[in-house]
Amino acid sequence: MHSSSRRLLAAVAVSTVVAVVGTACSSGSGSSGAKGADSGTFTVWDPYPQFTKDSAWTKLLDDCGGKAGVKIKRTGYDTSDLANRTLLAAQQGNSPDVLVVDNPVVSTLAEAGVLTTTDDNKLDTSKVDPNLLAAGQSDGKTYGTPIGANTLALYYNKSVLKEAGVDIASVKDWPSLTAALEKVKKAGKKGITFSAIGTEEGSFQFLPWFWGAGAELTRLDSDQAVSALSLWKGWLDKGYAPNSVLNNTQTTSWQEFAGGDFAFAENGTWQLAGAEKAGFEYGVLPVPAAAGGSAAAPTGGEFVTLPVQDDTDRYTTSQKLATCLTSTQNLYDTDTTLSYVAPTTEVQDKQVAANAALQPWVDAVKKAKGRTSDNLGTKYPKISEQLWKAVQSALSGSKSPKDALTSAQDAAK
Repeated sequence: MHSSSRRLLAAVAVSTVVAVVGTACSSGSGSSGAKGADSGTFTVWDPYPQFTKDSAWTKLLDDCGGKAGVKIKRTGYDTSDLANRTLLAAQQGNSPDVLVVDNPVVSTLAEAGVLTTTDDNKLDTSKVDPNLLAAGQSDGKTYGTPIGANTLALYYNKSVLKEAGVDIASVKDWPSLTAALEKVKKAGKKGITFSAIGTEEGSFQFLPWFWGAGAELTRLDSDQAVSALSLWKGWLDKGYAPNSVLNNTQTTSWQEFAGGDFAFAENGTWQLAGAEKAGFEYGVLPVPAAAGGSAAAPTGGEFVTLPVQDDTDRYTTSQKLATCLTSTQNLYDTDTTLSYVAPTTEVQDKQVAANAALQPWVDAVKKAKGRTSDNLGTKYPKISEQLWKAVQSALSGSKSPKDALTSAQDAAK
């Protein structure tokens, strides 16, 4: 794409990126921006500011650079900051060589002309699970490869369920889950906690129920969508879920569950370390679909992408770096560090062999779905905003689930 067109599109896309991540062009020698003055230096930007220079992640980047015969200049940014900096760098013709970015942002950057396709950069994605790869696809083209995935499931407190006389094997669909919550409340304990906050986190947490009802993001006011929102509203009305869910982030929701009184919490793979430290026995159950089986939960996690460069000779080395980062052994090591499920069956099997507790998460990831899948791309942020507003309206009692979703669909159009 012509550079002036890229700059225009990139500028237009900034507001879109800001909405999505509210949850991850070369200059010549001597540039003061993303490229080092030394042409043997390749830049990597990622959304892991928590990893310091002596971290396993940074060492992996340096190791991959060494194998490719180049030095790595790595910068970690907060997720929302990273997306906006990437768009600005593209406008200035100064993109990083390798960009690790939150998967819902990929389609926005792709539409802005910032990213190369796998046809261009020759990244091999043949081993990646198709449902995970879909989060980085738009209009039939693939923009990068996932470094790992996380998703949502239900954690449960075994002692609370035992005290309430609930057999977890009986929880297979929405009616049986609601029946379990009723027993828990009668036993004097708390039912389920989740995040319904008015941000992307709220949409992220509602999607398994929305999709589990058979609803689609292109029609927010369907009967299936109304049934999903009515489920949550019914739980609040009956005291099975606390009113705090309206303001809960996924972190504060987890803190409620970690207190030990809740039977269930909807939360992510990233809470596994916290679960081990919670001081009670827990289990993990995929979010059930309305009529049984596992619901599709949204995929989180990042993609390794190669931004467009004016100096196309750089792609060969960038491809080597990306291939190294996503090799079987390096995926295993990285995803273990991040508490992610790997994007390939080969590495998933290795993860489960090392830690059997990961099996429910692998099962959930196999069923998971990208938020921008179904070719929604840059339409997703607007749809998501209307969805979380509808959830807030219904749970707060200002509108019925049906009216809230009707308003959401009208606004999303």
